[in-house]
Amino acid sequence: MKNHERLANLALAGLTLAPLVVKVDPNLNVILTACLTVYVGCYRSVKPTPPSETMSNEHAMRFPLVGSAMLLSLFLLFKFLSKDLVNAVLTCYFFVLGIAALGATLLPEIKGFLPKPWNDNIITLRFPHSSYLSALEVEFTKSQIIAAIPGTFFCAWYAKQKHWLANNILGVAFSIQGIEMLSLGSFKTGAILLAGLFVYDIFWVFFTPVMVSVAKSFDAPIKLLFPTADSARPFSMLGLGDIVIPGIFVALALRFDVSRGKDSQYFKSAFLGYTAGLVATIIVMNWFQAAQPALLYIVPGVIGFLAAHCIWNGEVKPLLAFDESKSKAEETDEDTNKKAD
Repeated sequence: MKNHERLANLALAGLTLAPLVVKVDPNLNVILTACLTVYVGCYRSVKPTPPSETMSNEHAMRFPLVGSAMLLSLFLLFKFLSKDLVNAVLTCYFFVLGIAALGATLLPEIKGFLPKPWNDNIITLRFPHSSYLSALEVEFTKSQIIAAIPGTFFCAWYAKQKHWLANNILGVAFSIQGIEMLSLGSFKTGAILLAGLFVYDIFWVFFTPVMVSVAKSFDAPIKLLFPTADSARPFSMLGLGDIVIPGIFVALALRFDVSRGKDSQYFKSAFLGYTAGLVATIIVMNWFQAAQPALLYIVPGVIGFLAAHCIWNGEVKPLLAFDESKSKAEETDEDTNKKAD
C-alpha cells in the first residue's frame, strides 16, 4: 500500500469518528467522506489481474429496471406490513452481510500483523453428506476469521442500538467493497449504466414519494448519516448508491490509466467530476431546502469531466476501446501459450 492510500485510509477513519468529539459541518462531512470512500475503493480495485466478472451492456440497461422493481417492492412492504417487522428481517440480513464486508475491508490492514501461514493456508469447511448443504464448501483463512471479529462487534452494536457511527462504519465498508469488487468492463457499459440511473434517480425523487419514503423508513446501513445541529432534522443522509455507482466508473478510469502504464490522469478528471457533482448536489439541496437526486449532478460531472479531458488529449478512441473482459481473455490466452511452449 502506497503512502497516499494509507493517508486516505487514516483520513477516512478519522473523519468517520470526528463527530463524536468535535462539531463537523454536515455538508463538508458528506463531501469529504464520500470522496475519501471513492478514493480508497478505487485504489483497492487495482489488482494484478483484471476482474473475472464484468458487467455487460445488457446488464447495464436492465439495472435501472431491476432497481426500480426492488425500490417499489420495498415501498409496498413498508406501506402494507409493519415497519418494525420489515426492518427486523433486514437487520438480520445486513448483520451477516456486514460481517463479511467489514472483515474484507479490514483484512489487508490486518494481514501484515499476522503469521504468513494464517494468510496463505486455506481451511475448507464441508457439510455432512446427509444434509441439504452437502454440495456446499466454504473456504477461508485464519486471517479472515480474525478480520471478522471487529465486523461481528460492529454488527452486533448496530443491531442493538442502531447508532449512526456503527451504521456509517458498515456503510463505508459496503461502499469500499462495492467499488473494489464490481467492474463495468468498459466505458461504454459505464456510460449506459450511469445514464440509466441518472433517469432512475430523477424519476423516483422528483416525480414520486417512493425514494424519500424508503430512505427514511429503511433502517439499515444503505445510507450514511451525518449528525447536524438541527433537532428537527438530526441527520443529513447520503445513499450508498451515490457513492458506489459513480465510484465504479471512477475506478475504471484509474485501471485504464494503470493498464497503459501512465500517471492517473483520467482518474483525476473523473474523480474531480465526482467531487464537483457532489458539491453541486449539496449547494442545490441547501438552496431549495429539499432532497435532491445526487446522480442528477454527479453523472454529468463524472462523464463530462472525463469526456472533456480525453477529447482535449485526442484519446477518445483508445478510451472507448478499453475493455477489461477482453484484457482478461487475452491474459488467459497468453498464459495458455506459455504453458504450451
